[in-house]
Amino acid sequence: MGVSGYYYRCTTCGREYEEAGVKYLCSHCSSINTVNMPPRGVLRVQYDYDKIKKRYAPKALYDSLKKRLYLDILPISSASSFSPLQVGHTPLYHFLSGRWHKDKAPHDVFFKDDALNPTFSHKDRASTLVSAWAKEHGIDTIVAASTGNAGSSIAGICASQGQKAIVMVPAKAPKAKLLQIMHYGARIVPVDGTYDDAFELSLKVSEKYGFYNRNTAYNPLTIEGKKTAALEIFGDLDGQLPDLLFVSAGDGVIVSGLYKGFEDLMQLGIIDRIPRIVTVQSEKSQNIIANLHTDVFKIYPSTTLADSISVEVPRNFYMAKDYILKYGGIPLIVSDEEIIEASKQLSLHTGIFSEPAASAAFAGYLKYISLNALPPRAKVVVLLTGSGLKDLKNIENLHSMPNPIKADVNKFLL
Repeated sequence: MGVSGYYYRCTTCGREYEEAGVKYLCSHCSSINTVNMPPRGVLRVQYDYDKIKKRYAPKALYDSLKKRLYLDILPISSASSFSPLQVGHTPLYHFLSGRWHKDKAPHDVFFKDDALNPTFSHKDRASTLVSAWAKEHGIDTIVAASTGNAGSSIAGICASQGQKAIVMVPAKAPKAKLLQIMHYGARIVPVDGTYDDAFELSLKVSEKYGFYNRNTAYNPLTIEGKKTAALEIFGDLDGQLPDLLFVSAGDGVIVSGLYKGFEDLMQLGIIDRIPRIVTVQSEKSQNIIANLHTDVFKIYPSTTLADSISVEVPRNFYMAKDYILKYGGIPLIVSDEEIIEASKQLSLHTGIFSEPAASAAFAGYLKYISLNALPPRAKVVVLLTGSGLKDLKNIENLHSMPNPIKADVNKFLL
């Protein structure tokens, strides 16, 4: 175990590594990885849970987590290492389902709106942790591959920390996201290919030049950063757990992060169960769900309009699969048409504007209702991971602008 109280455990072979310097994949398992397969050897950060429990009285530990004091279960020495921007602490909005679903007994639905992070996506949770760790270890350049959100996230967080960011992106990524990356001053490298091509290039660049790599799952701290959403949900619900938690998935890091956060709480004896997490994917990008019950991973083409979850080689597939199967997670596939309709209904009934990849989680919830699968009086949380302003092209066809009128009240008709 490292001096900071955490260490790494390989999710494939179980080997353990002390916290000392940069760590990515398990050196033993990663030696057999190939470009067109999900990587083996993803590392999971572990803590001395017994030592933490001895440090606090049970109620004091619970209260510290409710106050979002997570340093005991994060691989960071000081809160001052984080970006000065407010990452996390996003609102959990409460609605009754009767707004969009006519039911004699409306149930509670909570929306965790992570679009209100500094760069307007859930990715900031991972980026701020990676940036803080780099700061504590004297590293000033971070490289990442991204379809847009992770890139704009690390670019913005690095700008706030005085660090340099280099971002590889598919050239066809949404223009709004690419402009956001450049506006933060990061060096952007458009790649003629897919996200997976950009991912591989970023690994080679970071290896050649010694840059710190933020890539999802490849860097185990991305999972640790994203788990803070689970810790916040626990605090926001005043120490209660949802019955169902809906989340969209591409690489599998967010869903794994949620499981990891709840698992940490269980290891600390604060909760005694893991909530059922519904992993939602588009039928046009279902490479996690389609491979849950197979021994040989098969790639299905990803053509979904929800670019942030359009992934052919999920980088955290094996960890996500293990979590889903271990804790009775629910896989759910929706169509792109259902995603766009869900985006519309979400804005219409709640005032929340989410990009398609985030709205996929709400689409999953709506589909779950239509299947009559929701338990009576269920408490539901939907995690919304990105702002609708990041991807406007997919909703343009939903609306037509009225013809202009003269500025004369007599010309205005209801």
